[in-house]
Amino acid sequence: MSAGTAAGWDHEVDFLVVGSGAGGMTAALTAADSGLSTVVVEKGAMYGGSTGISGGGIWIPNNPTLRARGHDDSRASVRRYLDLLTEGRVPAARLDAFVDHGPEAMRLLGASRWMRFFWVKGYADYHPELEGGRPLGRSVEAVPFDTRKLGEDEKYQRPNSLKGPLGLWVTGKDYHDLAMVKRTWRGRWASVVAAWRVSSNLVRRRHMATGGRALVARMRMALKDAGIPVWLNTAMTQLVTDDDGRVTGIVAEREGGAVRIGARHGVLLATGGFDHNQQLRERYLPEGGRENHSAGAQENVGDGILAGLGLGAAVDFMDDAWWMPSVRHPSGATIPLVSERCIPPSLIVSSSGRRFTNESAPYTNFVHDQLAGKHVPAWFVMDAKARARYPFAQVLPGMPFPKAFYETGLAHRADTLDELAGSIGVPAEELTATVRRFNGFARAGKDTDFHRGDSAYDRYYGDPTLKNPNLDEIDRAPFHAVRIEVGDLGTKGGLVCDEHGRVLRADGSGIEGLYATGNTSAAVMANEYAGPGATIGPSLVFGYIAARDAAARRATGDGDLSDLAGRGPR
Repeated sequence: MSAGTAAGWDHEVDFLVVGSGAGGMTAALTAADSGLSTVVVEKGAMYGGSTGISGGGIWIPNNPTLRARGHDDSRASVRRYLDLLTEGRVPAARLDAFVDHGPEAMRLLGASRWMRFFWVKGYADYHPELEGGRPLGRSVEAVPFDTRKLGEDEKYQRPNSLKGPLGLWVTGKDYHDLAMVKRTWRGRWASVVAAWRVSSNLVRRRHMATGGRALVARMRMALKDAGIPVWLNTAMTQLVTDDDGRVTGIVAEREGGAVRIGARHGVLLATGGFDHNQQLRERYLPEGGRENHSAGAQENVGDGILAGLGLGAAVDFMDDAWWMPSVRHPSGATIPLVSERCIPPSLIVSSSGRRFTNESAPYTNFVHDQLAGKHVPAWFVMDAKARARYPFAQVLPGMPFPKAFYETGLAHRADTLDELAGSIGVPAEELTATVRRFNGFARAGKDTDFHRGDSAYDRYYGDPTLKNPNLDEIDRAPFHAVRIEVGDLGTKGGLVCDEHGRVLRADGSGIEGLYATGNTSAAVMANEYAGPGATIGPSLVFGYIAARDAAARRATGDGDLSDLAGRGPR
């Protein structure tokens, strides 16, 4: 019997990870690489957290995949970009840690035979016009993966958010091309590739995953190779501390009873944000953003944040989120709008019938402007060309909106702009004047009001056949309007941490033995968003940093996994 078990632990490891998203899995792999025994405990019945239902982008400058393609940033340019974005709200030491340790974290992942990535070339940083920003982007994604290789663990994965009919699978880059299927030869070729994939999958019976699901599947395979257990349906209910206030383990609910899990050298909280905790949303988020239209994992109710607060931890950025303009589908699902806001013959207006920002701007910035002006809900206005040429909210180009869209008031259709304005309750003269002014910008190819299409980010999902990829005249009936809600990909606020990922109290002192990463921690991006994958990237990096710090602080003697054998995901 181990000393921990004698002291009252049911199980004991060196480093305990709570949460199975990219940050948690990376931390576990790093711990094992550092000689620490570890286990990942997951509240849900499936592993992967919000990472598993995300696009799966990873924003980590100078990572090995980028360097292999000749994309080599100077450290100064990366730091300058982050300084401009975060505006002094994030300690320099944390930004330094992210920049300096990010490539190391990716090298450690790349040492696994399963971890393979590709550069999404052209998917720009979200503010490429800033000093240090990159129009070609710094985002990488996991190479698509056949999840049959997971064996028994395949059934514990979340559904593929980018999976199409008959087994069609698309990466983020594929979607960029497919969205232009009615407009470009590259889009048409992408449709041929898609058709080939459908037939190939039917013959080969593959179960292909892309994006966040591919990333999580590959990480799960790496965990299996490393012998790291993942306990599903294991909900942390309490952090355990010793007489000195040091975190020494957790109490969790597992298999119908309480289980005490000791952690000799640290507990990492990677449990996500408070996306689906309505009480916390009401308490912290601004008016207009409190209604829950979150696309984060349903298990994200702030468990780790609340546990840290219970020990006196400080929090920051609790009034912000990774905002996303969204459509609330009649089924109740939240559909994020990313590429849709770049559709050229379209604009978004408030209840006044006027535009209020650059529709094609990065989604968090768009919603910041929406919330600041109290433009909730807003209306996405487009013409018949837009519906014929481009996909919208999972409705293919040329296809009518489902009947339920109209029955629930989500979508409206009219033969004139005046009629459309009456249907959605905005002043007809204002909407008509707004469209008239917008059409003038479209003819000139320049939006002098909000500079739509000036940024390389705006243009990425635009129509390259036009003078300005984001501008075209709204002039062909019937006209359509769709109600836009304030959604999010998760909350930004969380536990304040230092450059080692250690959780801090309000006075700046550390809570010994407690680490946090991902949306459980206060965002290292502050109120901004550096580029595609700037949620997953920092989560992964600070999971790596936390495990390395725990290893550096460990006492003599190694734990083992003998008491965890056979306790796989159930």
